[in-house]
Parts: sequence; C-alpha cells; structure tokens
Amino acid sequence: MTKTETVNHFSWTIGGPQGTGVDSSANLFLRSCAAAGLHCYGKREYHSTIKTGHSYTQIRVSETPINSHVDPVHLLTSFEKSAPLIHAHEVVPGGAFIYDPKVTDPAELDLHPEVLLVAVPFDEILTKLAEELGLPAAKAMIMKNTLAVGASLALTDFDPQYIEEALKATFSGRKAKLVAPNMKAVERGYQYIKDLGVSDKFLYRLEARPESPAQLVLNGTTAVALGKLKAGCRFQTYYPITPASDESVFLESKASEYGINVVQAEDEIASACMAVGGALTGVRASTSTSCPGFGLMAEPIGWASINEVPVVIFDYQRGAPATGLPTRHEQGDLLSARFISHGNPPRIVMAPSSLPEYFEFAFESFNIADEFQGPVIVLTDKCIGGNSQSIPPFNENSLKIRRGKMASQEELNRLAELPEFNGQFKRFKFTEDGISPRVALGQEYGIYWNTGDEHDEYGHIDEESENRQIMLAKRERKLETVAKMIPEHLQYSLHGPANADVTVVTWGASVGPLLDAMPSLNSDGISMNILVIKLFSPFPTEGVSRILNQAKVKVGFESNTTGQLAELVKMETGISMDHRVRKWTGRPISETEAVQAIREIVSQKSKEIVLTYGH
Repeated sequence: MTKTETVNHFSWTIGGPQGTGVDSSANLFLRSCAAAGLHCYGKREYHSTIKTGHSYTQIRVSETPINSHVDPVHLLTSFEKSAPLIHAHEVVPGGAFIYDPKVTDPAELDLHPEVLLVAVPFDEILTKLAEELGLPAAKAMIMKNTLAVGASLALTDFDPQYIEEALKATFSGRKAKLVAPNMKAVERGYQYIKDLGVSDKFLYRLEARPESPAQLVLNGTTAVALGKLKAGCRFQTYYPITPASDESVFLESKASEYGINVVQAEDEIASACMAVGGALTGVRASTSTSCPGFGLMAEPIGWASINEVPVVIFDYQRGAPATGLPTRHEQGDLLSARFISHGNPPRIVMAPSSLPEYFEFAFESFNIADEFQGPVIVLTDKCIGGNSQSIPPFNENSLKIRRGKMASQEELNRLAELPEFNGQFKRFKFTEDGISPRVALGQEYGIYWNTGDEHDEYGHIDEESENRQIMLAKRERKLETVAKMIPEHLQYSLHGPANADVTVVTWGASVGPLLDAMPSLNSDGISMNILVIKLFSPFPTEGVSRILNQAKVKVGFESNTTGQLAELVKMETGISMDHRVRKWTGRPISETEAVQAIREIVSQKSKEIVLTYGH
C-alpha cells in the first residue's frame, strides 16, 4: 500500500549544547521557509547556563497561518550526541533522523523502528570544503549548522534558492562576505542527501508558495521594540534580565536612527525610577524587565500612581518564584501586576496574546498612559517574547499618537496673566473625570511639587482627611474614565461561535495553541469558543460577565500553578470556572496538548487537567 505524502505540514527539531550553532540553524531554516511563502513558528528552548546547557528549537511549517508548536517531530537533525538522546522518542513513525555517525549510534536511541535513518559525515564534508575554499578546518567546522539546514531541506525536496535568500537577509553589510561560504556548506549538505537517494523514502514535502504575500519574521521582544519606536518612545531604561533584555538591546541598536536614549541602570529599582523621571519631563518613557525585577518596582509604581506619571512598564514573565526558571515560560505575574504596590493604587494592566498585538499594545500603551496619567503595565512572556514567527506586515493605519490632557505653553501664558495666579500650577486639579492637565518639568509657569506623600492640587503635602478623601477619589475616577477610552478589542475578544458547547477563558501565550486546536476539535464535533481577556485593570466586568453568563461549560486555560486568571474572573464577576487546564513546567502549551485537554474535558468531564509535556 502506497503511503500518501504530507505537503507543507511539517515540524523540524534541531538541538545541542548552547554555543554549537543550533540557534543559527533554526533561524536559517525558518527564514528559508518564510521566504518560500510558507507560514512558520519557531519554539526556542534554552538553558539558563551560558554554555553546555541543552538548547533546541522546533520549527513548525504550514501552508496556513499558525500560532503555536506541536509535539510530534517529523525530522530530527543533529550534528552532536546529546540532542538525539533527549529528542529521539519524539520522532513519529515515517519521520526521519539526520545524524553524524561519528558521534551517534541510532541503535542506542529510543527511536521508532519506522524512522528513516540518514547518516551525514559532517566533519568529512566540511574538511573537503575547507580545502577547496582555502579555509582553516576549524573555520569550516563552524558551518555545521548551515550544512545541517541544507541536508534537512534536501530531504523535503525544498527549493534551495530560498535558503540563499535567507542567508543574504541574515548576513548583510559587513557580514555579506559570509553568504558565499555558508551557501557552499548548504549546497554540500543538500547534494549529499540527493546523492544518497533517500528523499523518495521521506513522505514529508515542503513546496514553495511564491505567490504568497511577503511576511515579517521576528519575535515578541522585537515586535514590542518596534511598537515603542512607532509610538515615539524616546527613553528606555533596563537592568539586564532574561528574557526582557533582548528588547532593550534591539532598541540600543536603533538609538542613532530614532533618537531613543537607552540606559542600563544599576538595578531594577533605579531603572523604574529613571523611567518615571523621564516621563516627568514630558517624553514617552518606559522600562522593561522580568518577574523578579518587576517585583522590585513596586514602590516606583506606587510613586508614579500618586504623582499621576504616565510611565510604561513591560514585564516579560518567566518561571517563578525568585530566580525560578530564568529562561523558561510561565504566566505567573497576573495577580502580582494587578495588585502591585501597597494600597492597590490605580494602574492599567494589559496583556497581548499574539505578535501583532505585541506591536499594537506597545504602541497603545503610551497613548493610554498619557490619557490615564499613571503607570501602564503590559504583561508579556518568554514564549511569545523569545519565539520567532512569520506574520503579515503590521497594520499601522489606525495607529495615531494621543497625548491626553497636556497644558500647552500658550495656555500657561494665559494662566499667568490671571489675577489669581500665584506662581503655582494646579497639576493635580480636581476634575470631573479625575484627569488633570499636566505639564512637563521646566515649562514656564508650570511650577508644581512632586512627593510620595498625599498632597493637594499643587502637590504640597496635605494629610487632612477631607483632602485625602477628595484626592484619592479623583485618582480612582481615572480608571472609570480610561475604561471608556480603551477600545473593546484591547479589552477582550471572543473567537468562535457565540453559542458554543465549550467556552475556554484564557490570555497571553495560551491563546495560540487554542486557536490552532479549533479545526481539529471542530472535526471531532466539539464546538468551542475562546474568550481572550486582555485588560485586567480596569477589568471589563460587564463584557466578560455577559459572555460567561451565556456559556454552557466554562474552562480556565493558562500557564501557572493556581489559575490566576480564573481567580481574577471570579473576583471581578463572581463567576467560577467549571474546569481548569494548567501548566507550570516552564514549557509553553502546544496545540497537541490543547486538543487533548479539551477532548478529555468533553469526554471524561475532568475537573482539573495538568499538562506536563516538553523538555
């Protein structure tokens, strides 16, 4: 019986000790497939040690848009010995394993007997190439990663012209000279597989779709950085911390081009304080950090709240508590962000759930901060932040900068001419909507005071009970005002039929695998919709309650130990989840796990499902 080929639905894994080039291999593979018009998603996992820790990337390729990874591996490629020991069992029957026979014996691995074994003598091929190019052998060995990509894509009959396109995009400017030798390594790997004659035994094919629209290839930290630049952010502070640092490093590389000042502070407290100080001068300012660093920012966030400073804080969540899992994924900061700083002062807390939303939320966070006049906390995570994906170009047509209530110099000049003007500006003036006109430090006739104490309209310390009552109420009213300003699509969204049998409540990176799971579940006869909550303070109680009161079965779905979103939903609406799906291993949820979890809830009525798959 002839087996049917699978075209453009494929997963490829490459791994090894950090520093051996596996990241470069994965990046080249993904960019090659994206250049060919295919949709790609790259899940990158790496150890917190700089060297020797196991690192791997799985690239998923599809003819249709995708938002997550899958567990089965169709092709495992390795030029060292550790990755096969860890990943061999993931390769499906009918899949393939490319390996270096010098370091790996397939007989010692947990491989299915129907896996195609393809031995590639990496050292031998590259030694010959080094002689031809007149390179030292050591320099040629660095190109094992590109040789591995050539061999892997040859097995799928992929057109090598797109690999060359990807190389040219990767190595530009002063590095352009690296394209030619690396393409030679690709060609040697590609030709070696073709000469073996094994391609016809492999049933997975990658066919180019040159008519497809051009795509961006990037990760979440870059999407956020681009959104900040688009929004006019001109001051970014940070203290190095995984996985947030990549965003600031990217912004540093664009400093001269965009006029942004990026400062590495001595710690996260200083970083937050500097961002608040920058915002007081009138520029759009932000800081980015991760879980333990975010915890240190409680007092600066409180100070920004009482002084009504429009500052933006991005928290890239990772495994917790303390140092936790520095390079792993978790959605563990929702309640921390919602209640950070004593007294629970007003703040905006948001969470995007896709790469396009990372860009849009980064842009809109500054608009909201300016209109709200207070801290805006955006919860991102290691999964989307560090994983790469191909997506359409960002839609920027609707993005407009809004600065909120800012007193112009003309207005201040007119104010100074009034008889009652006494040389002080009512920065914290009592208003019906709670939002007072603000000025930048140094504006003429805009003198006022900042203090961490309770204060009057000018900023002078005032502990009288009547002033406290009015001033605190003023700040709280801002949340009601800004809730009416934030568009609904930035608060929550519902995917799928309104009258579905199962409603899954989720947020952030957990949305992607559920969206990808919907077609499989629909083919099983399972009708599901997905309620994605994106705004946590102020909470969209009315809209969320309306949807959940109509839901037949409610499932909480998130990556943390306690089901923090489910707890917040219950707190804000009084509605409890019927079932909960959680994962806290530090590895993101796959489409495979999402499908299995929803199937189990429907068939077995399981109340609690804990997901554990992944290395």
